[in-house]
Amino acid sequence: MFETLTEKLNGVLQRLAGKGRLRERDVDGALREVRLALLEADVNFRVVRDFVAHLREQAIGRDVLESISPGQQVAKLVYDELVNILSGDEHKLSAAPQPPTVVVLAGLQGSGKTTTAAKLALHFRKTGQSSLLVAADLRRPAAIDQLVALGRQLGISVYHEGISSTAVKVAKAGVEEARRMGVNWAFLDTGGRLHIDEEMMEELEQVRAAISPHETLLVLDAMTGQDAVRAAQEFHERAHLTGLVLTKMDGDARGGAALSVTQVTGVPIKFIGTGEKVDALEPFYPDRLASRILGMGDVLTLVERAQEAVDERKAKEMERKLRRASFDLEDFLEQIQALKQMGSFGQLMEMVPGFSSMSRHLPQEAFDEGQVKRVEAIIRSMTPEERQRPEIIHASRRQRIAAGSGTQPQDVSRLINQFRQAQRMMKRLASGRGPGILRGLFG
Repeated sequence: MFETLTEKLNGVLQRLAGKGRLRERDVDGALREVRLALLEADVNFRVVRDFVAHLREQAIGRDVLESISPGQQVAKLVYDELVNILSGDEHKLSAAPQPPTVVVLAGLQGSGKTTTAAKLALHFRKTGQSSLLVAADLRRPAAIDQLVALGRQLGISVYHEGISSTAVKVAKAGVEEARRMGVNWAFLDTGGRLHIDEEMMEELEQVRAAISPHETLLVLDAMTGQDAVRAAQEFHERAHLTGLVLTKMDGDARGGAALSVTQVTGVPIKFIGTGEKVDALEPFYPDRLASRILGMGDVLTLVERAQEAVDERKAKEMERKLRRASFDLEDFLEQIQALKQMGSFGQLMEMVPGFSSMSRHLPQEAFDEGQVKRVEAIIRSMTPEERQRPEIIHASRRQRIAAGSGTQPQDVSRLINQFRQAQRMMKRLASGRGPGILRGLFG
């Protein structure tokens, strides 16, 4: 996310930080670069204009220019302004006083609306809350089948009727079923179109009037940039949105929609989709996203993902093995599996402070998911003894392991060498001699 914007903003702020003192012309030159970077990121031009004007007003202040570290002061101002334009009214879904909380999902076709309904249900199940999915999108027959399939895959109930029914009837019956079942949430997948039209808007208004939802969320494809912002404006005028879900954020290197939509519409972002997997959905925090944009990482989200993916008992056992220097390839494989549950390696590294600037100097294969699969295949082709004692893996064993994993003997040798390096690093972390940020994560 925001790869190009992050690189350009970091470049500007690093140049300012390299100056002992700042003059007004230094700030103006930097702000011109910031303005251009935001416009190239497809941020709404009015948002850019107000952002830069407010930033200049703050930065030209006497206290900033005459401070001991003016470059750092400007960086803090940029962060604060990013948080400001990303912030809305209430970024959490509000639960109803009496369940179920009814949430209507609206959006254009292709935005990921149906998948988002299932992702939301899965998100709340992780906190011990139950949901019912309601298939009220009768415009696209495959939408019903898709939602039923997702429900079956995740073990979440789905209410649906035939396409001969009406959206209003399905919505009312679905909410009544949710009430009868006693679930906490009812997520309604409503009809979409390739573009906004009067018939779709009228149907959405009728559904809302029939069930009085507690939340009306618009699902937007972040990759469509300012088209997504315009769609949000039109939907909000008719459907009185309470929140937004931005999908495909992992594919949006610019970020214009995320940085514009709340300022233009006044509607807060509630969740962001960060991948195709059903668990690739994050609650939206303006301060955390601003931190990622500036390459400062997002340790809180990283820790939360780790807590979800790593079993506490296993984590304690792993710590014990690290301290006793008994960490083996079997444990290494378990750690790979846990990391895969947390998301792609590129996304995880994005959350480590300072890593975005370092990553430009790393080989591309460091983020190659295919390489991870090869590592798994190699370890799975080893015997239990070889996983526990990799030092016994010599030429003939390497040949057998390579044949079993579809790799080359040199790949096996490389993995064993990398494992030994990782083993040494883990010992240092466990003993408290590792880098501070990593000690904080593993401590």
